Amino acid sequence: MSWTTVCKTDQVQEDFPYSAKVDGKEIGVYVLDGEYYALEDVCPHAYALLSQGFVEDGQVECPLHEATFDIKSGKCLREPADRDLHVYPVRIIDDEVQLHVSEES
Repeated sequence: MSWTTVCKTDQVQEDFPYSAKVDGKEIGVYVLDGEYYALEDVCPHAYALLSQGFVEDGQVECPLHEATFDIKSGKCLREPADRDLHVYPVRIIDDEVQLHVSEES
């Protein structure tokens, strides 16, 4: 399994996710209660970066169309999006946030 460092832990804040690009995939990195999560960053409804949306109560809301997703699971909680987001494995090594992005994901 190959891991890619995308940022430092202090670059991710609860109200301000980090937007990364790994192997051509746009990924949002979030921190909730000290735990890090990585989700597909583009809203499946229409192109908008979710990491630029509104984060509250463990959810992120699309800045354009108000689709809402659970940060921990990627589950779509409110339309107009019609599917869940892909979730990527995250690990912290020292103060680096690392993601595993496979070719299938």
